[in-house]
Amino acid sequence: MDPVSTASASLEVSGLAFAYPDGHQALFGVDFSIARGERVALLGPNGAGKTTLVLHLNGILSGGVGSVRVAGLPVDRKNMAEIRRKVGIVFQDPDDQLFMPTVREDVAFGPAAAGIKGTDLEERVDRALGQVGMQEFKDRPPHHLSFGQRRRVAVATVLAMEPEILVLDEPSSNLDPASRRELADILRSLDVTVLMVTHDLPYALELCPRSLILSEGTIAADGPTGELLSDDGLMRAHRLELPFGFDPRSVTMGA
Repeated sequence: MDPVSTASASLEVSGLAFAYPDGHQALFGVDFSIARGERVALLGPNGAGKTTLVLHLNGILSGGVGSVRVAGLPVDRKNMAEIRRKVGIVFQDPDDQLFMPTVREDVAFGPAAAGIKGTDLEERVDRALGQVGMQEFKDRPPHHLSFGQRRRVAVATVLAMEPEILVLDEPSSNLDPASRRELADILRSLDVTVLMVTHDLPYALELCPRSLILSEGTIAADGPTGELLSDDGLMRAHRLELPFGFDPRSVTMGA
């Protein structure tokens, strides 16, 4: 891919290397940039370093070599509050994010903690729930919702912070086909930069025009998702497998 200009980049990762205290080296100099409004999939086998990379995007992990910038802002201690507003992470299990008595309170929690109050807070909550089609459920206890509905509410809790970047960890896992389609429609409609970490390669192809393959702590490939998934040698080399019978070359992609 052509490098994204600094002025138009939502995310810039440069020379990022990181080792855990036990000496395990997880990242070995990762470089990439993502433009505002792009939807990009982060692919790779287990143990490739995907979680370690994601945890650097909002400063949960730090202290290695290299740099991360979000909307031009360095991810460092003095910018941490703003960075954590700009980078919203939706966890694989929505129950890790939903802990309040009602949907409304869960979605309001982040903005309220950031000092948003009164009518402004209610507008944030209504707007975020509207974006995921869950407004009519705002007074429901989250544990009364289906798994797919809880995942949409988890997305709303992040959207209520009005992030620059939405990071999704395995967003399609455990979803039935209808919930999977509904979430895809929601993600396409959002005016936000998306980084989707997934093993679901057809979902990556459906939603993300561009993909990065992270393998053994480095970016092994960066390009159009369909081209990467159609490269049999590349896929085998990095332990990526398409579902039986699925041919990415036969799929006609929309916007």
